[in-house]
Amino acid sequence: MRGAGRREPTKEAPLRVIVVAGARPNFMKVAPILREMRDRPGMKPVFVHTGQHYDDVLSADLLRELGIPAPDMNLEVGSGTHAEQTARVMTAFEPVVRDQSPELVLVVGDVNSTVACALVAAKCCVPVAHVEAGLRSFDRRMPEEVNRVVTDALSDYFFTTEPAADENLLREGACPSRIFRVGNVMIDTLLRFRDGARSRGVPARLGLPEGGYGLVTLHRPENVDDPRILGEIMKALQRVAETMPLLFPVHPRTMARLTAAGLGETKSGLRLVPALGYLDFLALLCDARVVFTDSGGIQEETTVLGVPCLTLRENTERPITLEQGTNRLVGREPATIVREALSVIESGPGVATPPYWDGLAAKRIVDVLCRGVEPADHGKVAKSSEKAPLAGRSKDVRSEDRG
Repeated sequence: MRGAGRREPTKEAPLRVIVVAGARPNFMKVAPILREMRDRPGMKPVFVHTGQHYDDVLSADLLRELGIPAPDMNLEVGSGTHAEQTARVMTAFEPVVRDQSPELVLVVGDVNSTVACALVAAKCCVPVAHVEAGLRSFDRRMPEEVNRVVTDALSDYFFTTEPAADENLLREGACPSRIFRVGNVMIDTLLRFRDGARSRGVPARLGLPEGGYGLVTLHRPENVDDPRILGEIMKALQRVAETMPLLFPVHPRTMARLTAAGLGETKSGLRLVPALGYLDFLALLCDARVVFTDSGGIQEETTVLGVPCLTLRENTERPITLEQGTNRLVGREPATIVREALSVIESGPGVATPPYWDGLAAKRIVDVLCRGVEPADHGKVAKSSEKAPLAGRSKDVRSEDRG
């Protein structure tokens, strides 16, 4: 494909795009993109599920809730170490790329499937589009940070959610004309399903007072793999739960860590329940008084919903949630967690929704792709005339046709 120029898709010759998802957050991101692509006569999406998450609640049930048709292919790679899982995805995905001959591979987020499929596509000289490009925590101890950096180094099209992401990409040498500020596809899904989720009456069904409970999620290895750190976090949550009931839907991997550490039984108002489907969890998120999390996506969702969020980390790759939303970084020290929790419970949120987090991000992404896709060049090192200072060159996708 390297010798070809830009190819603009048509109804008679649609653009063939492999859309990859592997883990639970990916499905909320690809759902609006697939929906938008299938409504365009110039697009031919091929949906590939890597099988990185294979539990029904984390995968099959979620696809049904989001109205996503069954994947065209499920690679069924399963779990394993980071190296094992990444290698399995690459081994399974390479023949898919060769058989399908796509003109673009679109990946989302920062999971192992994201970087594995981007690497295969780049080696096959197929252009890569990265949705949620440019997000950085600047903490290489996080596997997701390594995945983000490597994926962007291999990508040709960068679809970003916030200004800091644009600046990071420019700093790293991405071509300014390939950076598109489109908004947040996870928010597309949230806004589409919010009212329906709230109508399910989930808090009442679980015996929770509407607007008078907290919600907890934990899954990152730095929080759940060390029994001492996990124990300190649980101790803080127990103390908060003496003031307000807390519900903790537990990811299977986190439950295994809690059980191994002897923390699977709780007292006071902290309740552990199995992982929930997307709509039930969204219903709980909408009406929570406070959320404790280490998830990047939940930091974004609470920002839009106006729910105070305490992030149990020292950093975030989504700084806009600190600047404009409800999010606070509180780390893992129990006294800090409890103090900040009591503070936000008392004071309530302060919200300003970021620009373009309006439910139209997927439309903007597909609008860009419908202008045509150029051969793979990894989006790096533009001509000298295109090089730019750190800020001010990348623009949102509605500003001009830069494709």
